Amino acid sequence: MKWKRSERLVDMTYYLLEHPHKLIPLTYFSELYESAKSSISEDLGIVKETFETKGIGLLITVPGAAGGVKYVPKLHLDEAENTVSDLITELSRSDRLLPGGYLFMTDVLGNPEMMNRVGKVFATAYASEKVDAVMTVATKGIPIAHAIARHLNVPVIVVRRDSKVTEGPTVSINYVSGSARRIQTMVLSKRSMKSGQRVLITDDFMKVGGTMNGMKSLLEEFGCALAGVAVLVEDGHADKQLADDYLSLVKLCDVDERNRTIQLEAGNFLTEGGFTS
Repeated sequence: MKWKRSERLVDMTYYLLEHPHKLIPLTYFSELYESAKSSISEDLGIVKETFETKGIGLLITVPGAAGGVKYVPKLHLDEAENTVSDLITELSRSDRLLPGGYLFMTDVLGNPEMMNRVGKVFATAYASEKVDAVMTVATKGIPIAHAIARHLNVPVIVVRRDSKVTEGPTVSINYVSGSARRIQTMVLSKRSMKSGQRVLITDDFMKVGGTMNGMKSLLEEFGCALAGVAVLVEDGHADKQLADDYLSLVKLCDVDERNRTIQLEAGNFLTEGGFTS
């Protein structure tokens, strides 16, 4: 089969989008399409310009015999702002207010389109970091972790509250959770991580950061390093934050149960996320 340039461009673009952060040798495309490397390089130049103009991401060329091309998802600032703005609009609805000042977010976490957008915002923020895996605590953080991992092309590690026989040998730690300062337990299979990995930890909501600190302690037990902390919503009026150096998309500023109002604003992703206009 002789590929037309238009066919090559479509197929090549699809492959790159499906394999973010993967270094692909030019010989792969050259052999697949039975085309000269010079033609493949010209095609990649077109894809690169389109990706960068449309804010889809970067196409990075690595020279040398072991080199190739790598697609890195990277949003423009205005697209990241639109995602956060849509999140704030959706989460500010008064019918989301639950007793105790909690927010109902399960439907948002279950929305694949919104989670894909959230994942790409976080993946953009940590695009320059070496990330080997994304870690979260079961259960609500799982959709966010998978969304981020999809755009970073790394595995997801799920920490659980209790040990399961299907997990095999496990490591458990105690940590201080929530404003009530309760002692809780985290459990992780010994096969989940390898020593020396850099791990991005994430969760749907952070009140004082106890859960995040618990996951950090687990990383230390496994001899792994922290690559970053990504939070969908942070509690902006918590008495004292135990976690620091985190990135949040939305900040919960105030909840008025009597008048059923929820005040939200953009988190620190604008100042800490490294986005470009």
